[in-house]
Amino acid sequence: MKTFEPLVYAGMDPQVAPMVERIQFLKEKHRAIILAHNYQIGEVQDVADLIGDSLELARYAASTDADVIVFCGVHFMAETAKIMNPSRKVVVPDLKAGCPMSDMITPEEVDRLRLKNPGAVVVTYVNSPASVKAKSDICCTSANAVRIVSSIPPETPVIFIPDQFLGDYVQRETGRKLILFEGFCPTHMRIMASDIDRARTENPDALVIAHPECQPDVAIRADVVASTSRMASAVRDSAARQVVVGTEIGMIHRLRKENPTKEFIPACSTCDCANMKVNSLEKILWSLEDLAPEITLPEDVIRGARKALDRMIELS
Repeated sequence: MKTFEPLVYAGMDPQVAPMVERIQFLKEKHRAIILAHNYQIGEVQDVADLIGDSLELARYAASTDADVIVFCGVHFMAETAKIMNPSRKVVVPDLKAGCPMSDMITPEEVDRLRLKNPGAVVVTYVNSPASVKAKSDICCTSANAVRIVSSIPPETPVIFIPDQFLGDYVQRETGRKLILFEGFCPTHMRIMASDIDRARTENPDALVIAHPECQPDVAIRADVVASTSRMASAVRDSAARQVVVGTEIGMIHRLRKENPTKEFIPACSTCDCANMKVNSLEKILWSLEDLAPEITLPEDVIRGARKALDRMIELS
């Protein structure tokens, strides 16, 4: 997780400075904190108090004593923040920041999978609705999915939902056969093996990093397959001066900021998530002015989902 000072970042457009100052004022007034995912647009990352991946942001949301959490990501991430710290007010800049993968799975589908596979443990990727987490045994993120599945006795069947490609990666890493749901991330699906092959041909000395949500023939071509937080550390630790980035292109903003002497090449220059990109400085300001839109969840959903998330945190 990376911490930034929002009023001193280099290259701030003077025209947005008054807006940033107003955001800062309202943060202090409401004892608010801005959390942003690594795929957010650059100006959102730059005003955030913390940026990180799903696991890092969930951990911080659970421990913060801020009265208000402004969550800049997609809807399931803000839900997770509310589940982890239900006494805090959680607001989002735009309620329409959804997740197509999250929408692919329903609580009814979890019930069907359990009936079809009695005795199986349901491992649910955090890219899922709160109502699905509440039906699950344990959650995982791309950063800890291998560890979570490895913690389950080998004789116990595992239903892995909803991302089939993260599930395939976990299978290869653990040697276990999982019961996979056929969900996927449309953004990572657009990264092709041919994109990696071309990038390697054009940049033979580059480090190639890819997200485990990518298709298997992309992942097996990468030097590092990892969550966005692990990508950031891998780039910092690498001597390579060029890096091919096989994930949503918003990640490149953070990588460039942390590694100004390195060159970053998107494996797919059009692989941006429209849902991640709906948040903006203006919408952050409006959410702080009105303390809305607010994330609310039924108490039973919070209780059920919290158990699955707590088990994940304990094993992470």
